[in-house]
Amino acid sequence: MLPSASTSLARSETKAESEFPTSSEFEDFIYLISHDVRNSVRALIELPQWISDDLAEAGIRVDGQVAQSIDLMNQHTGRLDRMLVDLLTFSRVGRMQDVTEVDLDGALTEVIDEIGLPSGFSLVRALEVPSVRMGERDILTLLNALLSNAVKHHDRQAGKVVVAAHKERNTIILRLSDNGPGIPIAYHERVFGAMTTLRPRDEVEGSGMGLAIARKIALRYHGSIDIISEAGRRGTTMEVRLPLL
Repeated sequence: MLPSASTSLARSETKAESEFPTSSEFEDFIYLISHDVRNSVRALIELPQWISDDLAEAGIRVDGQVAQSIDLMNQHTGRLDRMLVDLLTFSRVGRMQDVTEVDLDGALTEVIDEIGLPSGFSLVRALEVPSVRMGERDILTLLNALLSNAVKHHDRQAGKVVVAAHKERNTIILRLSDNGPGIPIAYHERVFGAMTTLRPRDEVEGSGMGLAIARKIALRYHGSIDIISEAGRRGTTMEVRLPLL
């Protein structure tokens, strides 16, 4: 007896599902491609400098249009390199690390030392919860993404960032608040999209992956991340809720 049309369709769908890569396989693919492509990008970053050095040694002055073209090349290859780094970071969320109780104060200090707060910016710690159970690299990535976003998009020379953490029933609530320009409510969901920026990259450098990475980390640990801001008032609060594991 010949198979019915519905049976054939079900088999086709099952076959298609089995051939489609799983999320883990897709992230493995992103990791491998980003890693390999970045090797080539690193060479592209170094080549303009080598060319400039060779020309200088030959007594040829590099200025005018040539110098501008080299600067433009450096700008775009640097931007591409940052995108690849963030794609690698995105693909590694929740992987290749130990999940343990991580000291929040120590993690925050490490992130501040890495990114460096601009002069004129102050940071206030209000950490009522001393630690959070998470991947030791993921907590650093989460804090880095939120703090970098607050500083990068601030519109004044001086600013204030408050990092707070407290427990509410069976949930740890981590909040990072700034006194920057705020994010319009209409864009609260959009900013969590991959490769999304609200301002041109010529104004604010970045891959647009920071908050997408932050959301992925929150979801990886069965939590959530939301934006709290009031229309017409300055400041933004990023609120991460993580269930006690």
